[in-house]
Amino acid sequence: MSDRPKRPPKGRVARLARLGGLSGKLSGQWLGHRVADTFRGAQERATARARLQKESAAQMAETLGTLKGAAMKVGQQVALAARNLDLPEDVQAALDRVHDQAEPVPFDEIVADIESELGRPLAQSFSHVEPTPLGTASLGQAHAALLPDGRPVVVKVLHRGIETSVASDLAAIKAMFVGSRVLRRDRAELDAMFGEIRERLEEELDYLQEAANIEAFRAVYGADPRVALPVVHPSHSTERLLTMDRVPGVPLAAFVETASPAARQRAGRTLGQLVHEQVFLHRMLHADPHPGNFLFSPDGTVGLLDFGCVKHLDEYWIATYAHAGLALLDDDRAAYLQACRDMGSWVGDDPDAGELLWALGREIGVPFRTPGYTAGGPDDRLWERMQPIGRRMLLFPEIRGVPAQVMLHRTIGGVYAMLRDLKASTDWGAMLRPTALAAIARAEGRPVSAVCLHEER
Repeated sequence: MSDRPKRPPKGRVARLARLGGLSGKLSGQWLGHRVADTFRGAQERATARARLQKESAAQMAETLGTLKGAAMKVGQQVALAARNLDLPEDVQAALDRVHDQAEPVPFDEIVADIESELGRPLAQSFSHVEPTPLGTASLGQAHAALLPDGRPVVVKVLHRGIETSVASDLAAIKAMFVGSRVLRRDRAELDAMFGEIRERLEEELDYLQEAANIEAFRAVYGADPRVALPVVHPSHSTERLLTMDRVPGVPLAAFVETASPAARQRAGRTLGQLVHEQVFLHRMLHADPHPGNFLFSPDGTVGLLDFGCVKHLDEYWIATYAHAGLALLDDDRAAYLQACRDMGSWVGDDPDAGELLWALGREIGVPFRTPGYTAGGPDDRLWERMQPIGRRMLLFPEIRGVPAQVMLHRTIGGVYAMLRDLKASTDWGAMLRPTALAAIARAEGRPVSAVCLHEER
């Protein structure tokens, strides 16, 4: 362990003051809105509330976008998790402007941190470390480097003092969201959502946990020709420092530009298979689906990066989720609504809420019920069809986003966005059915059939 002093991130007090000030301002705006509502008709109240929600989201996005350190990461995580709450499109668009980017840490500080963590001069650990970072995010910074034997690696260095600011920043941002009523959900649902975010953030602050996550994925996919994974170097890693082999490939945008149609389809098919396998077979989800965390080789091999955020799914809950997926595939309304109740997504008995849930489910099921469905193709209007239903769901507090869905739906949405870019086309239902059946069989103590293994590998 390092004995160097850890200083808090720059401007932490000012950052919390800014968050607290905005929280008070938004709460005041909400109270003013409630007072004004007493003089408005029903339609005018709805219009005013929608306008206030959009304006509050824009103010929060602007403030969160200027922050640094843990506050930036927390803001990004909340914005991504909010996608699970079916917010109006313009409100979600405002929150989506929060990005996980930061100013680079000076290289001499990076060198000092590496030497302190490993307890030896830099030249004894690496023959070269590239001064210009590969990337700087809110929690850490990555550099290309060479081991003494010339092996190319990536070195991730956690920002100094970042651990001390996560709890306070999360509390301040939570107060801001609750006070502004932007998410328009009850306190219990918001507490669950922020609790899930806190757990994942705490894991991301421990690089030894990330190393363990990589090893867990290598145990499953290490020999899989569809996938490229990093190899951890334990001798050059600590809780605050992670050294891994470089994963081959290019970012998604470059791959889409240069790859053959067959390679694009293979990559898309692999992404689809991976998410089904992780959810239903392994219950271990690579839950940071930003395109920057994937690399693509010319033959369509998919490289996975950044294992700081890995969600482990409960065996019995995911079996219920599998029942919901199969009900959508089979167009079975009763079975789907029962699964929604069993998962905790529907906690009331309003038939209009049930109709909305089924309307949303039927739209989600279209790609799975349509063999050869092309994500991002001319007939793919899934997001457009879901958005008006999501806006109406805000009227029913009994429709809830449960904690287990926060990272799960974030991942599915991120992978779907990449599939759209790839114009991936396959029989998605044929991917869903065997893996979902396997999840149900395992939860019921029955043997999992070999049919669950995809043939196209």
